[in-house]
Amino acid sequence: MIRTKTTYLIFSFLGGIILLFLVGPLVSLFLSSTPNSLFETSREPEVLRSIWLTLWTSMAGTFIFAIAAIPFAYLLARREFPLKNLVNGIIDLPIVIPHTAAGIALLGSISRDTWVGKTAEVLGIDFVGHPAGIALAMAFVSLPFLINAARDGFASVPEKLEKAAMNLGASRWRVFITISVPLAWRNILSGLIMMFARGMSEFGAVVIIAYHPMIAPVMIYERFGSFGLEYARPVAVIFILVSLIFFMILRLIAKKGSHAED
Repeated sequence: MIRTKTTYLIFSFLGGIILLFLVGPLVSLFLSSTPNSLFETSREPEVLRSIWLTLWTSMAGTFIFAIAAIPFAYLLARREFPLKNLVNGIIDLPIVIPHTAAGIALLGSISRDTWVGKTAEVLGIDFVGHPAGIALAMAFVSLPFLINAARDGFASVPEKLEKAAMNLGASRWRVFITISVPLAWRNILSGLIMMFARGMSEFGAVVIIAYHPMIAPVMIYERFGSFGLEYARPVAVIFILVSLIFFMILRLIAKKGSHAED
């Protein structure tokens, strides 16, 4: 018993160090910002536009790519096929590679002289320096979070339930919509939230595709580089607060939905 308590004390101490490492810089950031500077910065139209652009482009990228990512995750959970391990590795690539390199790779695929860029130009869309390009960059680096979470959720759904429904005459599509997705929805929702949050915080890939219009992370970097820490800090604090509020709301919705199901 004494050994167990000692082990827990050591683990708690180590956990406290980790929490201090995570929370300390944020607390220092907030304490270093004056209420007056936060108030003045929050009234700047440029800052408000930047935060709003960050939120809606990340959300748009999340929901647009979810249309294909969720069925793809189901396929990965249910089917075995050649080179499946390679496919899973490719999915995780955007997490592994430097995000500036990811932005350069993406730019090489959607710039004006590529067939994708030329096709988009016919439709009146120029991805470079455009919110559409920002959404693509955000989705590129955050898609693995949704695919991996949804895949794990579908893998946890008992196949015997799906087979029983198909034996009763239900199509695979109907089984997917009425059984698989509802049973895996917690993981799917968690993946959507993480994809949205990760896209919202992206800097490296976005700054390659579109320095302007500025999303909040790019604006923070631009103000820090041009005017220093004092000028960048209030924007960082406001963006962190907005991000936390949105993240907490989404998590609360997920939690309420979970309790309602139980």
